[in-house]
Amino acid sequence: CRFCQTPFLSKARFRHRSVENVRHWVRTMRAAGKRDVRFISPTSLSYGSPDESVNLPAVEALLRAVRDEGGPEARIFFGTFPSEVRPEHVTAEAVALLKRFVHNDNLIIGGQSGSQTVLDATHRGHGVEAIVRAVEVSLAGGLVPNVDFILGLPGEQRADARATLQLMERLMNLGARVHGHTFMPLPGTPLANAPAGALAAEDRAELERLTASGRLYGQWQHQLATGQALAERRNGRS
Repeated sequence: CRFCQTPFLSKARFRHRSVENVRHWVRTMRAAGKRDVRFISPTSLSYGSPDESVNLPAVEALLRAVRDEGGPEARIFFGTFPSEVRPEHVTAEAVALLKRFVHNDNLIIGGQSGSQTVLDATHRGHGVEAIVRAVEVSLAGGLVPNVDFILGLPGEQRADARATLQLMERLMNLGARVHGHTFMPLPGTPLANAPAGALAAEDRAELERLTASGRLYGQWQHQLATGQALAERRNGRS
């Protein structure tokens, strides 16, 4: 997608450590007395694939190797930050596989917007209903969904923001938690020179209400202020 920095660090090419390489580092960690194993991936269920498609046999081979090398005391965290999952990848089979190996009781799902227009413009590659299905499947499989959303993306209109807020509420009512962000242009991405995210007063008030209720968490307020400060500094240099 056009706003995410991680894929563009490698020119948007997928690069995965081999199972044997991961085994080596888990052995090293275990020898050092470490027991928590985490992964960095913008789409963790794509492990072993050359693109964003799912490869559950490869994921199983990876997690089984970590379990074998880490021993019974190892704790595996996969599908949580910083190894989130895409909405369309959340299937009953995928959730069942994760439940067999991981210690996290939740999934981090990249929803990002409740507006199909914004999803298409940012090249997300999935629809709004895929986000809803991911939440339903995750809950049915026994993992609490935490869904990321970004307000203030470039080109977002008031109707798009309202659609996102409405989807947030819908998912919360299903039993999901929502992780709120405000768009910040990140270096190296196609949107690096886009303006920082801005929120209408009514939308900000709604986010503050959801935050106060405990159903919305995240650094959206800090990101809003930081993004605006960075934009002012950038404009001052131009």
